[in-house]
Amino acid sequence: MINKTSVNGARSLYYGLLSKLFVFTTKEDRFEGVDDALAIMMTNPMDTHSHEAMQRLLKSIDEKGTQVLIDEYDAIFHTPGSAPLRSTASFYAEGVESGKKQLEVKNFLAKTKIRRNEASFKENEDSVGFLMTFMHELVELIIQGEKSYETLQHCVFAEIINPFIDEFTQGLFEHNKSDAYKDIAIILNAFMDFERLYFEVSKAPKKEKVVTPKASCEEISPEEAARRAANKAKKAAAQAAEEETPVFVAQDVETDI
Repeated sequence: MINKTSVNGARSLYYGLLSKLFVFTTKEDRFEGVDDALAIMMTNPMDTHSHEAMQRLLKSIDEKGTQVLIDEYDAIFHTPGSAPLRSTASFYAEGVESGKKQLEVKNFLAKTKIRRNEASFKENEDSVGFLMTFMHELVELIIQGEKSYETLQHCVFAEIINPFIDEFTQGLFEHNKSDAYKDIAIILNAFMDFERLYFEVSKAPKKEKVVTPKASCEEISPEEAARRAANKAKKAAAQAAEEETPVFVAQDVETDI
């Protein structure tokens, strides 16, 4: 059983770091403090894999600066002319942006004192960046003694984040532009596993990918299809008649009456 009060400080640190790493902004200091947070987190990592990922990420920042994160972030999420990695709960749930999940997050947000700064935050409320920021703020309020937000944070995680975060994380890890962000995906994955233990929720089941049959290169009308089917049936019947061999052959038989 997790002592929830004792781990909230660490949870706030993780959500704060992930907020920085996924919120889109053009500020030059957008990744300021990432290296300090990683150094603290490395002293008590979630697991061996995330510890190694933190080491690699910190080394990359030390050698190349935070520009490596800026370049990768833009290449993965915002490069023109390529398919960006989608980051909203609505997209993974419904295949569209600004869907029902965004409305659900807005409804959760309305129950708090937290408000979105629309001047500086341009992404949807159900984006990964906003959700990490939202959870960070909720945990901070709980640490400050506002226990009423404990149920709300559970709902945000269980109903919004958990159903899609694994699919997003896998997409981030496998993206051909991910290098530093591959390690960030490992850290995110480890923390989400911890959050499931914290909230006592299971992983969302994997969705089966629906394979859509490719359309035929030759498009025909329903009438033409019916005509071709009828002709095919006639040919088959004629061929069967020609090849048919009688089982019994009639003979002239004399019968005494």
